[in-house]
Amino acid sequence: MSASERLAELGLTLPEVAAPVAAYVPAVRDGDLVLTSGQLPFVDGALAVTGKVGADVDADTAQQLAATCALNAIAAAASVAGGVDAIERVVKVVGFVASDPSFTGQPGVVNGASNLLREVFGDAGQHARSAVGVAVLPLDSPVEVEITVRVRS
Repeated sequence: MSASERLAELGLTLPEVAAPVAAYVPAVRDGDLVLTSGQLPFVDGALAVTGKVGADVDADTAQQLAATCALNAIAAAASVAGGVDAIERVVKVVGFVASDPSFTGQPGVVNGASNLLREVFGDAGQHARSAVGVAVLPLDSPVEVEITVRVRS
């Protein structure tokens, strides 16, 4: 089953690529790799939730936000890859979690992104990953995700 068919089966559509909030582009293709900039959990151009995970935002909500970030990252990658079905494999995921100092569940939060990528790309969605706790993210977002994918030549 193709990635576009899996998205449809999951009831998901790729959103418009989020406009950059600073001096960068959403994604860059270099040969057979596409690297995305960090994607925030924008829905219809806005953050539904802001704040620190473990204080203002619970871990379950943050995990759902990470999935939204991953969907936005897929859209960014697809925009320079020639469509979502041109993505062959998810290579690497980096997730940043704006965390209360006592919060240590960053890997569980970033699982939201990892799980969505596996649902969309199947075995090709398995990836290497980092999950990093940080003091603050742009626009007070609780989560940010970037991905690297391999695409068809």
